[in-house]
Amino acid sequence: MEKEMGGDDTPTTPAHGDATTISAVHPDILQTHIVTRLDGPTLASAACASSQLHALSTQETLWQQICHRTWPSTADPRVHRLISFFPSGHRSFYSDSFQYLDGHRRSRPSRRPPPAYIISAVDIRYQNQLVLSKVHVAETESDPSLPFRVDLLGPKEAAPMPVNLNIREDKCLSNLEENLTLSWILIDPTRTRAADVSSRRPVLVRRNWLSNDVELCYATVLSGGELVQCLVAVTCGGGGTGLAVGEVRLDVEDMERKKLG
Repeated sequence: MEKEMGGDDTPTTPAHGDATTISAVHPDILQTHIVTRLDGPTLASAACASSQLHALSTQETLWQQICHRTWPSTADPRVHRLISFFPSGHRSFYSDSFQYLDGHRRSRPSRRPPPAYIISAVDIRYQNQLVLSKVHVAETESDPSLPFRVDLLGPKEAAPMPVNLNIREDKCLSNLEENLTLSWILIDPTRTRAADVSSRRPVLVRRNWLSNDVELCYATVLSGGELVQCLVAVTCGGGGTGLAVGEVRLDVEDMERKKLG
């Protein structure tokens, strides 16, 4: 028997009006199972797609979770309290801090007096595993003539790394260069602004032949009234297969390598 025209074998195309839109998805599903799985940049892009997604993307708790996943140090109560004063809370903080610096970053000059203290929120990862997460408070008014420097760890502190590498082997350097990432967010409590002054990946990796430690340098340049270079030095040491981060230091210099206060 011949099949009638327009039978089951005939492909059909849904009418334009039958196309599924984001508004057809239940709001609870969007809020619970979709937007909570997005990272910051993806969520910001999705907010431009519809008014419904835009409304969901402005929720403070959502951006708080994203900040905590991206920078675990932001869960510290001191940082959490400071972020609450930002214009849009964690969303403003994320917007300030996520811009990993490539080369130069322009900062807006301000005539306000410098803050009494600066907060550092630092996170170091090896691949996706957290090595170190720490918050440091540095006073800025003790002696303005002294250079601005932050030593994150004490003389006897160290952060073990979740990897078996022999520091004496040359491949250890290339491994750390590729896998050891760092974020160093400086928070100005007076202006309620933040900036990640780390290059995220090291710009220089070398061996200290006296101590046999591996030294990594993360560097960025800020441009405002003058060019300022932020240098983060990380030292990894240990014997045999035991490897640990033993020094993490931030220095601020001008372009002639003079230390700035």
